[in-house]
Amino acid sequence: MTVLSDHATGRASGQSPLRWWVLVLAAVAVSSSYYESDVIGPIADLLQRQRGFSHSQLGMLNGVISIPNVALALISGMLIDRYGPVRMAWWSALIGVVGAALTALGSPYELMVLGRFIFGVSEGAIFIALLAGLAQWFSRSGIALATALFLSLARVGSYAVDTSTGWAKSLYDAGWQQPLWLGMGVTVVGGAAAGALYWLDRHHRPATSLRASGAVDRVRWRDLLSFDRSYWYILGLHVLYAAVFFPFRTTYAIEYFQHVKGLTLAQAGRSNSWVFFAAIFATPFFGLLADRIGHRALLLCFGALLLPITFVVLGLTDLNLWVSTVMMGVSFSMVPAIIWPATTLIVEPRRLGTALGLITLIQALGMAVSNLVAGWLADRSHASAAHPEGYSVMLWFFFLVSFVALASAVLLWRREAGAAGHGLEDADRLKQVRHPTVAA
Repeated sequence: MTVLSDHATGRASGQSPLRWWVLVLAAVAVSSSYYESDVIGPIADLLQRQRGFSHSQLGMLNGVISIPNVALALISGMLIDRYGPVRMAWWSALIGVVGAALTALGSPYELMVLGRFIFGVSEGAIFIALLAGLAQWFSRSGIALATALFLSLARVGSYAVDTSTGWAKSLYDAGWQQPLWLGMGVTVVGGAAAGALYWLDRHHRPATSLRASGAVDRVRWRDLLSFDRSYWYILGLHVLYAAVFFPFRTTYAIEYFQHVKGLTLAQAGRSNSWVFFAAIFATPFFGLLADRIGHRALLLCFGALLLPITFVVLGLTDLNLWVSTVMMGVSFSMVPAIIWPATTLIVEPRRLGTALGLITLIQALGMAVSNLVAGWLADRSHASAAHPEGYSVMLWFFFLVSFVALASAVLLWRREAGAAGHGLEDADRLKQVRHPTVAA
């Protein structure tokens, strides 16, 4: 088979003008996935009042979508290599439509759980597949910006679902089911975007080699335990941060704002949405800031510190709700923007896939367990609009987990500031890590 050179085709990776359309389509596809992933939060109160769901049942509806990630984290890379990332993204989007439809049918409860589980199969694969697809269209010097924009645009889905309590108020007034059908419609749009991306990729993919040169090393399970301490510290921050932020913001925050802070459904959804709205614009800024100053581990400490402080403000003060919203918004903009590039600098390239897969696996378990534990604690404390004090134990749980996440960030910072670090704390050393041949 003859492979044309980049110059011969005029479509070298990173040079094709179609790459920006690829980014837009990928962003629509992942944003729709984020919308459906968070669709339970705005109707949590409706499900309790109209269907009698307990907090544990609500926690299951969000926790169950993380369970498929445990398996997919280990096999998604092989499937992407075998069938191609864009094709995998399309298949994943179609699976997501099926899961969203079963969720919207919603009765009996077990069918709703099954729908969320099937959607979790999609949600666990599409993000990784789309990122891998972008890497085929953008050059190495442009993929960082593309990834930052991709992450920012993905937050549009989370922002849209929280604000849907306002712009789709008539659907919420009709009951718990209509907002779920809206979510199903959004996943259909995402599936169409993924299909258009697949067509574009098949016909106009840049003419570069899609596989790394050389044979792929056989997976050795004992290598999972041979990463250095910096990796385990950053893995702890990945897992614990996600186990706090996503269960609280996507499952319990809107209900908490209603029952404890006295907000209406529309006000609670709008307040929650501003965390994701801030991330749309601030994530690229913090990524560029870290590239500029080099103190990635220190910035991660600051971002992680804001999380436990947020729960202290929520649970122990009467400060305006916007104070905690701003703090959590800054934290959520900063930590993801820095932690993923930092992870790639800590792990050697040949083992990066294994390292990211292990993080994704444990992160999925952490989010599932945290959702269930928080719901169980709220039920045991009889948390409700009639008994708002019952939410305190749930907030203490999130505070303690976020405090351990902060401890992981501090341990990472101390190690990276020493001789055994990987250059995260020094801009000059960071340049040497990236470009070792340039070092004097």
